[in-house]
Amino acid sequence: MVAVGDDAAMASFFEAITTEQRALIEEAPVFFVATADPRSRPGPDGQGTVNVSPKGGSPPIVLDDRTLAWLDYAGSGDETARHVAAGSELTLMVMSTSAQDAAIVRLYGRAEVQPVGSSPHAERLIAASGMRTLVRPRQVFVLHVASTMTSCGYGVPVLEELGQRRRDGKGRRYKPPLRQPAPAAGPPGPPG
Repeated sequence: MVAVGDDAAMASFFEAITTEQRALIEEAPVFFVATADPRSRPGPDGQGTVNVSPKGGSPPIVLDDRTLAWLDYAGSGDETARHVAAGSELTLMVMSTSAQDAAIVRLYGRAEVQPVGSSPHAERLIAASGMRTLVRPRQVFVLHVASTMTSCGYGVPVLEELGQRRRDGKGRRYKPPLRQPAPAAGPPGPPG
């Protein structure tokens, strides 16, 4: 372990997932993953070169002290998988949102994407999810951890999980109105 910062308790780095980190990871109702296109090129639809994605539905499962896996669901695109396929490193961040035990855990490493139908971890992940979401998983991510960090987390507010979002609440308030399809052209009328 290596501690950094003026206050030695602010950030500690480890070579593998600790028992304390594991407990927080496996209880997380939401976590975040960050990747960057190693070629520094925007995505096919003009997405930026860095991607940060919130994940939920079911928490990751720690497979051993250097490996964890999670179910990935369809959402705003597939930038994380695109970056991973291009060779990006991946950072996974989870945080405590309870009033006690403020903490942020970051895991650094390389990931692989596995189809749900052929992943050796899919069945365990789906069972552990308790089907908290009605959305079918798109794929499985497996993170091979190179190092970890725990920091204080005092900047994270105390939050209460109310439940999973419903599919009918797709965030239309924050998006432009849906385009209505153009009316189909009818048969030509008599000459005028």
